[in-house]
Amino acid sequence: MSSYFTDLAQQYIDGEWRPGTGSWDIIDFNPYDGEKLASITIATVDEVDDAYRAAERAQKKWGATNAYARRAVFEKALAVIDEREEEITEVIIAELGGTRLKAAFELHLVREFLRESVQLALRPEGKIIPSPVDGKENRLYRVPVGVVGVISPFNFPFLLSVKSVAPALALGNGVVLKPHQNTPIAGGSLVAKIFEEAGLPGGLLNVVITDIAEIGDAFIEHPVPKVISFTGSDKVGRHVATVCAANFKRSVLELGGNSALVVLDDADIDYAVDAAVFSRFVHQGQVCMAANRVLVDRSVQAEFTEKFVAKVRTLKTGDPRDPQTVIGPVINSSQADALSGVVEQAIAEGATALLHGTATDNLVEPSVLTGVPAGSDLLRQEVFGPVVFLVPFDGEEEAVEIVNDTPYGLSGAVHTADVERGVNFAKQIDTGMFHVNDGTVHDEPLVPFGGEKHSGIGRLNGETTVDSFTTTKWISVQHGRSRFPF
Repeated sequence: MSSYFTDLAQQYIDGEWRPGTGSWDIIDFNPYDGEKLASITIATVDEVDDAYRAAERAQKKWGATNAYARRAVFEKALAVIDEREEEITEVIIAELGGTRLKAAFELHLVREFLRESVQLALRPEGKIIPSPVDGKENRLYRVPVGVVGVISPFNFPFLLSVKSVAPALALGNGVVLKPHQNTPIAGGSLVAKIFEEAGLPGGLLNVVITDIAEIGDAFIEHPVPKVISFTGSDKVGRHVATVCAANFKRSVLELGGNSALVVLDDADIDYAVDAAVFSRFVHQGQVCMAANRVLVDRSVQAEFTEKFVAKVRTLKTGDPRDPQTVIGPVINSSQADALSGVVEQAIAEGATALLHGTATDNLVEPSVLTGVPAGSDLLRQEVFGPVVFLVPFDGEEEAVEIVNDTPYGLSGAVHTADVERGVNFAKQIDTGMFHVNDGTVHDEPLVPFGGEKHSGIGRLNGETTVDSFTTTKWISVQHGRSRFPF
């Protein structure tokens, strides 16, 4: 087991590693074998305050630091990850139940976003805007918001913490990070350790490992942070947005999804099968962009279904440390129970299980279901695990209607031999992202990432990250003399 689980089982506040002072501990378990990885005494409201105050103090100097100097920290962070790659991989496998393939995928994306943060430090640009007033010059400055609060999820905790933390820091802000209780190391103290080794000044990044049962809304209500970046469920996201609005804060919400991968009548079936299997079963289906629903034109339904089920049968479920394993454990027993409940409900509603996976502890084998009634709530909600619904359709118009019949609008994909047909189809979908002839799971540093409807508010990546973590300030200069009416 990585030494990170013993060395980093603490809070990181104002550049110091220290225990929390709460009255109970968060126990960090391996979801595959139940091994206890760490015991972390939770942070209290006082420690949340300490963290935000430290970030506020440190940010003033950091925000005034030359952007070229700030870049060096991110370049060193990349080097630290290269040096510690095997240890970080072990953390992802042990704490998340991620496979080696998943760990490599997550590390790759973390590197990409850190490389972008190197450039992001230099991205903000000011403007001089014309004025209708003689002698007046309007200067528009792009400045840091000050302090950003980040709340990350359990499924890609390392990536989704870094994805907000790194650009917020690069743009001159201080940060307080609260990782998910199931992934306190990968999503929290590991990130702090990397930036500490990279030479980030103390106090700029703080990590509080805690629970709302202890701190309530203190993390998002605190007066210091001006922006809260939250990744998680739409239910919690709605609450975060409400509290932020009541406290005049900006919120960036990356929430759940119910993506569909659509196979039109002229698709390359073998390729569409590969894309659909990956889109549904990567990291056990615990991905907000995962294809919960696979829609297939009836003219190719038989061929696609046969090949899809055959490929899913080949996916090995088991120990995530085994390089041959494709599907490791889901994050906890409640998640496993919920997935079994989804399959049972679908069958009770009249669905047919073309593949009915069993669940052993947190290991949930794939299930492929067809014939779920069109009005079922199961087709409209997010299913966070290796369960997929095959849905036939007759023609593009019906496919568009089915895809849009959900409160979510995050990602999706369509497969067709005609690229422009695919683009026209994509334009009709109420979603933040859609892909032609590819999978549903994509994230790139320069492309705006985010959803519509219940899938979130705001965007991250590239210029949209600059918009999220900075604000504009108008300073006017009157070179002549203004005339006043009295």
